[in-house]
Amino acid sequence: MNRGNLYHRRQTIAILTLAVSLGLWAGTAESATGGKGHRSPAAKSTPAIQTAVRYAEAIAHGDRVTAGQLDFACQYRFLTASPTKVKQFAPPNDPSYESCWHTLTEAHAPMLKRSDIAMDIIWPSVGPLVFFGDDLPRAPASAFVADVLGTSPPGSGLHVTAINSRTIPSGSFRLSHAGKVLGVPTTLVQLSVLYQDPLTSPVTYAPGNVKWTSTIKRPRRALKSVTTQWVVFTGLKKHGFPGDTAVFNLPVASQPEAPGMMADKIPFATETSRALPESMVWWGPDDQPGTLTAAAARAASFPDLRDRVALLNRVLLIDPKQPEALMVLTRHLYSVLLHEARTNHQIPVKDPALGIVVDEFYWNIYAQGARLDLSNGMEMGGLSQPTPADFLYRLIPALQTLVSIKPEQLDNRFRLGIAYRWNNDQLPMVETFEDLVKDIPEQRKTPKSEALLQLAWSRINKVSWNRILHDTETPRAYADAEAALAQAELPLDKFLAEYAMAYAMIFLPNYGDKSKMLQHLTEAKRWFDEVPGKSDDVWRYFLHTESLKAVLDADPMFQPILATVSSPHA
Repeated sequence: MNRGNLYHRRQTIAILTLAVSLGLWAGTAESATGGKGHRSPAAKSTPAIQTAVRYAEAIAHGDRVTAGQLDFACQYRFLTASPTKVKQFAPPNDPSYESCWHTLTEAHAPMLKRSDIAMDIIWPSVGPLVFFGDDLPRAPASAFVADVLGTSPPGSGLHVTAINSRTIPSGSFRLSHAGKVLGVPTTLVQLSVLYQDPLTSPVTYAPGNVKWTSTIKRPRRALKSVTTQWVVFTGLKKHGFPGDTAVFNLPVASQPEAPGMMADKIPFATETSRALPESMVWWGPDDQPGTLTAAAARAASFPDLRDRVALLNRVLLIDPKQPEALMVLTRHLYSVLLHEARTNHQIPVKDPALGIVVDEFYWNIYAQGARLDLSNGMEMGGLSQPTPADFLYRLIPALQTLVSIKPEQLDNRFRLGIAYRWNNDQLPMVETFEDLVKDIPEQRKTPKSEALLQLAWSRINKVSWNRILHDTETPRAYADAEAALAQAELPLDKFLAEYAMAYAMIFLPNYGDKSKMLQHLTEAKRWFDEVPGKSDDVWRYFLHTESLKAVLDADPMFQPILATVSSPHA
């Protein structure tokens, strides 16, 4: 054993606003982000640009008053609710600002709803995680500068830069149901948003991925920068507003004039404040490699598995081949699986090497039959905690990547082959150890013996699961275990080799030569007695494995080997 509206309007409004603008952006979305995430020089300042920048920064910093004073919907509600003419903004302690902020955060809520579970958790593991997922096309521009991203903590900051603007057809609205339709100059402002820290930036589905079925997990990426566009109204004061400029981020909630009619869209504009999906740039391996390495080391020190996996998953979103993160993740997940085995078999083992053998043996036998804990994930079972299957499903792809970039590290290849076996991946679990046996030089006797032994157990598990009479894998498993014995140097390896030969014989017709099986078990006991940390509990556990014990109990000739261990109830 190895150690991611249509609406109806009056004709007068349509005539006023439904002109088609032929103006084009001075630069494309790619040039706006510099093609590779670099920001272009800031655009020349105008009142509309200044308003968009101030509004975005106010949201990012959690400044409710400034955000409310620059938000069109907030100004509109304040104006239309006032019984008298409005001459200035409400005082800072006015509840209208808190109400406006609440409306804003409600619009951001779908992007803050966590959908990652079990071992798919993404850092930050606790608290707000901005994930745009399938809500991205409908997300308002403000969601990309939300205070959970801009305020440190919980975020780590962002930078907003104006990169372009252009005039679009006038926006329009009415101040009452029967009121006159008012038109105001409207500017579309482009702001580049650059996130400061890859470990807390928003997450999206990787580009080019679509939702095929609910069972396919789409890869995700950490967002580095995005270009947002903001609809800015100017010339509002002449219509009674307290400020002359405002951003149309969210529409004003409105009621229809009569039942059955559609409510007016307030305001009406030919554009919306949103992100430009084609402008998105994601964090990559070369952006902050030192941060990723430090994060992997930091994750290893976390006492809680959820925090460890979350931070390592975040690192691997950015660099899927980050070796330190893969190493920490796979070792911790493998250790957790062994701990789960220990919790289940409850056999006290003092020696660490023997303890690992017993824990791995538990899953080897379990994978041959019941398999529920190794197949039923947390989400599938509707459970509140991750299952061994969740650990295994996250372990295998991480090990596959680690082995591809570090093939010289034999421990990882051993763990991958064992994980394949526990997952009942029959071809890989055999092929992985066949390759290891070929790659390990003859003079490295102990690793060679362990590889042969693991190959034998992969064949045994395959035969045990398939239950094919006269399966050719059975004699091969016996031969591999026999070869492992010839290479073995340690009493533990010799015990395991003799035991594997006896166990393989269970699947031979009529169990093969029973006297030979008894001989292997007798030799296994002899070598077991030389293993550090041996105990009757461990020997009984190996001897009383369901499939083997059924054979031993059925024939009196095995009574001598059964007598080698005292009854657990004696």
